[in-house]
Amino acid sequence: MTEITQPASSPAASSAGRSFNELPLSPRLKATLEQLEYLTMTPIQAASLPIALAGHDLIAQAKTGSGKTAAFALVLLTNLNPRRFAVQTMVLCPTRELADQVTQEIRRLARSEDNIKILTLCGGSTLRPQRDSLEHGAHIVVGTPGRIMDHLERGSLNLEALNTLVLDEADRMLDMGFYDDIAYVSKQCPPGRQTLLFSATYPEGIERLARQFMRKPQEVKLLEQHEDSKIRQRFYEIKHEERLQAVPILLKHYRPVSTLAFCNTKQQCRDLLDVLHAQGFYALTLNGDLEQRERDQVLIQFANRSCSVLVATDVAARGLDITQLEAVINVDVTPDPEIYIHRIGRTGRADEDGWAFSLCSPADRRRVAAIAEMTKSEPEWHGLGSLQSGNDAPLVPPMVTLQILGGRKEKIRPGDVLGALTGEAGGERQFTREQVGKITVTDQSTYVAVARELAREAVRKLTHGKVKGKTVKVRALED
Repeated sequence: MTEITQPASSPAASSAGRSFNELPLSPRLKATLEQLEYLTMTPIQAASLPIALAGHDLIAQAKTGSGKTAAFALVLLTNLNPRRFAVQTMVLCPTRELADQVTQEIRRLARSEDNIKILTLCGGSTLRPQRDSLEHGAHIVVGTPGRIMDHLERGSLNLEALNTLVLDEADRMLDMGFYDDIAYVSKQCPPGRQTLLFSATYPEGIERLARQFMRKPQEVKLLEQHEDSKIRQRFYEIKHEERLQAVPILLKHYRPVSTLAFCNTKQQCRDLLDVLHAQGFYALTLNGDLEQRERDQVLIQFANRSCSVLVATDVAARGLDITQLEAVINVDVTPDPEIYIHRIGRTGRADEDGWAFSLCSPADRRRVAAIAEMTKSEPEWHGLGSLQSGNDAPLVPPMVTLQILGGRKEKIRPGDVLGALTGEAGGERQFTREQVGKITVTDQSTYVAVARELAREAVRKLTHGKVKGKTVKVRALED
C-alpha cells in the first residue's frame, strides 16, 4: 500500500484551502458545490479526492465530521451513469442514523442530476417496501451490512453493475462485529469495482479487509488532533450520588443551545431524562428500544435545534454527525479513552468552539488518568461549587420542529415547504427564509424547523395553505 500520512495542521494538509474547481469534476457538480457554498476542500477531501478520482482504491483515516461523506459522494457521482438504471454504487454504514445522513448528503450533491434514485436499506423498517422499490431499480444504495445481506440472500439486490463500493466508518462496523457481513457483501461485488474505505481509527480488521477485498489501495492518514482552543475540556469532581443533579447545574451555568450527554447505560439515560424533565429542560433520549420512526424524530429535532439536550449511550449515538453542537457532557466517564476522544470530538467542529465536561467521582480517577495519558494533556479540575450561581431562567431551544404528513412518496421536496411558508397562501404573514430552519424529507413525513415564537403561526399557515398543491396535516412535535 502507498501511504500518505500528514497532520491536519501540516503544510500538506493546508492544501485543504484549495478549490474544488481544481478537480476533474463535471460542470454540474462544480455548480452544485458552489450553490451549497462548498468553496474549498477540507484536509481529508484535499488528500483523498485526487487519488479516488483517478480510480485508485483508497483507505482514508479521518475523524467523523471531517468532510469524508462529501469526499466519497463526489467520487461515486463522478463514476455514475444516470442513464443506466442499475445499482452502480453501494455505501455500507454501521448504523441506520449514519445511513440516513449519508443518503441526505448524496442527494444534496446530486440535485443537479435528473432522476438519480438513491435507496436506504436498513433494519428497523419492513423488508417488503424496500424489496418492491428495488424491483423498479436504483442507482445508489446506502445501508447497514445486515439488511444488505438480507436483500442479497433473497435475490432482491443485484450488484452486477456495481462500480464503486464505499465502507463508511469501517472501524465502527468492525467494533459492532460486522466483519463477516462485510466480507460476505464484498464477495458479491464485481472484482473490478473501486473500493473506498473510510475510518476514524485503524484497527487490525482494516488491514484484513484491505488484503482480501481491495486492489493495491493507497492510504491517507490525517493525524487530526482536537485543538485545545476549540474544545475546552473541564473535569468536575463530584460524589457519585451527585452525578445526575450535576448536569442541570452545568447546563444552567454554561447555557449551551445544544448538548449531547453521554451515559454508559440505558437505565442511566432514562434516570437523567427524568431529572431534566422535572427541571423544565427540553430533553430527548436515544436508545435501542425506540422504533425507527421515533429514532428519526429524535435525531431530526436535535439537529433542528428544537431540543436542548440529547441523552444517549455510545452505542445509540454511533454515526451521529450534528453540526453546531456547543457542548458534550460525559455524565459517566467511559473506561475506553478512545471513546472519550470520539465523544468530545462531536463538538468544536469547523470554526466553532465547544465545551467538553466530565463528571468524575473518586472511583473514576483511574479512567481519567488513562484519558490524560492518551490525550497527552493534564486534566483541568473544577468543583461544582463555583457553578451554583448560574442563571436559573429556563433553557429554551430556539426552534420548534413541525411534522407534515407526507414525504418523498408524495413527491414533496424541501423547496415546496419553503415556498408554502414564504408565499402568500395560507394566511397574511409571509415568513422570511431566515425564519425557516432545516427541512428534512423522509418517505412518509416532512419535518421543518421554524423560529419558536412563530411556530403556531407556521402551523396555521401550512394547515390553511397547500404544499405541492395539496392540503396537508401539520403538528408541532412538542404538542
